[in-house]
Amino acid sequence: MTMLDSSSRQQQVNGGGGGGGGGGGGNCFEYTPHHQKQIIVDIIRDSTNKFDEGTLYYILSNRWFECWRNYVGYSIDEFLLGKQPSDSLDANGDSPMEGCRPGPIDNTHLLEKGCENKSDDQDIGDKMEEQKDYVLVPQKAWEKFVEWYGGGPALPRKLIYAGFNNTYIVEVFPLRLKLIDLRDDSKSIIRLSRKASVRELYEKVCSLKRIKPEEVHIWDYFGKQKQMELAVSDQSMEEVHLQMDQDILLELRVDKQNSTRNDLALVPMEPPSTMSNGRSTDSKLGLNSKFTDMDDVYYKSPRKGEKRGLAGLNNLGNTCFMNSALQCLVHTPPIVDYFLQDYTNEINKENLLGMHGELAHAFGELLRKLWSSGSTTFAPRVFKGKLARFAPQFSGYNQHDSQELLAFLLDGLHEDLNRVKRKPYIEIKDSDGRPDEMVAEECWNNHKARNDSLIVDVCQGQYKSTLVCPDCGKISITFDPFMYLSLPLPSTVTRTMTVTVFYGDGIGLPMPSTVTVLKHGYIKDLVLALSADCGLKSDESLLLAEVYENQIFKFFENPSQSLTTIKDEDLIVAYRIKKGAGKTKLVIVHRWQEKSPSGYLKANDKKIYGTPLVTCLDTDLLTGADIENAVSRVLLPLKRMCFSSAKTHNSRENGFLSEANEKQSSSSDTQLAESNQNMEEDTDQGESSSKGLSFQLYLTDDKAYNFKPIEKDFTIRAGQVNYVLLEWTEKEHESYDKSYLKDMPEVHKSGFAMKKTRQEAISLFSCLDAFLTEEPLGPDDMW
Repeated sequence: MTMLDSSSRQQQVNGGGGGGGGGGGGNCFEYTPHHQKQIIVDIIRDSTNKFDEGTLYYILSNRWFECWRNYVGYSIDEFLLGKQPSDSLDANGDSPMEGCRPGPIDNTHLLEKGCENKSDDQDIGDKMEEQKDYVLVPQKAWEKFVEWYGGGPALPRKLIYAGFNNTYIVEVFPLRLKLIDLRDDSKSIIRLSRKASVRELYEKVCSLKRIKPEEVHIWDYFGKQKQMELAVSDQSMEEVHLQMDQDILLELRVDKQNSTRNDLALVPMEPPSTMSNGRSTDSKLGLNSKFTDMDDVYYKSPRKGEKRGLAGLNNLGNTCFMNSALQCLVHTPPIVDYFLQDYTNEINKENLLGMHGELAHAFGELLRKLWSSGSTTFAPRVFKGKLARFAPQFSGYNQHDSQELLAFLLDGLHEDLNRVKRKPYIEIKDSDGRPDEMVAEECWNNHKARNDSLIVDVCQGQYKSTLVCPDCGKISITFDPFMYLSLPLPSTVTRTMTVTVFYGDGIGLPMPSTVTVLKHGYIKDLVLALSADCGLKSDESLLLAEVYENQIFKFFENPSQSLTTIKDEDLIVAYRIKKGAGKTKLVIVHRWQEKSPSGYLKANDKKIYGTPLVTCLDTDLLTGADIENAVSRVLLPLKRMCFSSAKTHNSRENGFLSEANEKQSSSSDTQLAESNQNMEEDTDQGESSSKGLSFQLYLTDDKAYNFKPIEKDFTIRAGQVNYVLLEWTEKEHESYDKSYLKDMPEVHKSGFAMKKTRQEAISLFSCLDAFLTEEPLGPDDMW
């Protein structure tokens, strides 16, 4: 069904009556595509301002309508949002986006199976969706389409008033009833509007069966049982609670004087039937006896030893989502006690946000019936009808989410039972360092001043929300009301990540580190886990970066960045940087010549290779000597020492050192540290640590596109990030073990780092813990 609001123009295309539009008669060849578009736009625009109950709209195949829109250049935004159509025309006065002319209208694919050959009362399939399978157009627009293109069949639908918040509905799926004729057990389908009266039902049935209205009874035959007689009246189908696809029973009246000669008049011989709520039905009880819903709700005191509240709810057709939520509510003790007593004085019929007390009234009736003495099962048809009226998304018999229904029901009951008739304006105050108890009580009193009902007393609470400004450190504490919480599942919040850790000061070899972090955690969580795993010292910090195509793609410097931005196939590295080492980053990328299969160097085949190294310098003016010293320092761990570093590296498997070589590696790190210390002492004495450095260094950019040779007397002003290209030659290949710079492990490779552990059980408390985990807010989040 299409929802329309008489107080807004949000859905302009789907509202109102059959407004007029420009254009006269004739076929479509008398009108250019642009003129057709303008005529239809005028009709639709005019119809958006008219909301008359009973106005006809027509169902039109979206497949055909899209062809026509492409033909005339009518965009979907113009149709759905009512935007002003573009007036851009070509030299011939036509739309520049003109497509092929559509053929005759074809709505046959929308029809329900078995209805293709009928001339009227045609239903469309229950699975058809608006804007996907069909669109709704005003009557005059339909007439224009038929005049221009022909085709069909016509599928008219009426605009009806939903009776809530000035909402109008185009009744795409009219009420469908199954008529059972008691004379011969024949079955027929009756289609009519939910707003049609019982009188119209009698007229339609009598016309179909060719009998007079005064000669028949029509019964509500839900569940193959006589529920009550539908006496001729002006009550609507909704008011007598007739549902889609339910049975009604046709029975001839008995003429006592001529009953022996009336062979077709059948009198039921069974005793009065029993209603599904346990009450017997008197055949004299009709709608003209002023029967109301509350009259049907009587509350019998329980007999001694009798257990109440054990009644079930019949499934009306995919209504298990509703029944389960209702059973939870009608067995909540405070709610039971409330509705079993007189609650009518608390119904708020003035609340604009409520349903004028009708939802609370229908729920109260339902609860009383379920707790009545002798109840076993009950069909909640009346409640289902009220629910569909106020929440059309739950109309029909499709499956829905039980929590969505419960949320709507609790909110609706609260507004219908809100004891506050006039809601005051209250200015919210900040906590200003006051005790939590005082702030919580103040916030709750403010909430109760505007919202005071049974639902607030039983189903609402408070949670504390603390916001800390990352810039100024100001703390804001509020206590917000809640009725339900959406909790995350902790079983899906962890992941393993492998990161290769380098030393920015060149005192050790790079080593991979595998840690477990929150799946939806943040960079700061990964940094903390890596710090613990690699034994980060108090005077060190970690700088994370992503490597792509052997270059630094980006640095992860925002601790609040989500880890979901890092994929399993990414290459992530971390650099151990001494605190106070400086803010100037020096990124060292590597380039060397490829060898041909015969062993010769390729003349012009140089490419970026390996993993970049990063160090930090505390200077604003970089010289060639500073850069050479820094490069020598970070390369020191790779220099081949007197021990067999090649042997050590060959024992690595996928970047990990084997246990047999751990001692040797430790010895290596010790010698590297001693060598580095000696190098620093030499530097302090004025001796260049780059003595003997045969690398050719170039100043380059972040893409390594431009190069400028670096000499010792070279001087540049340092930027935040400076890039240096290191040219490897055969001599450096012999002096340094470059294998540590390649074949870095990915963040996570299935079956590589860890075996899958058994999934832990999920408890409500673990979900609450995940919900209460501190969550940094980003610049795009609401503060």
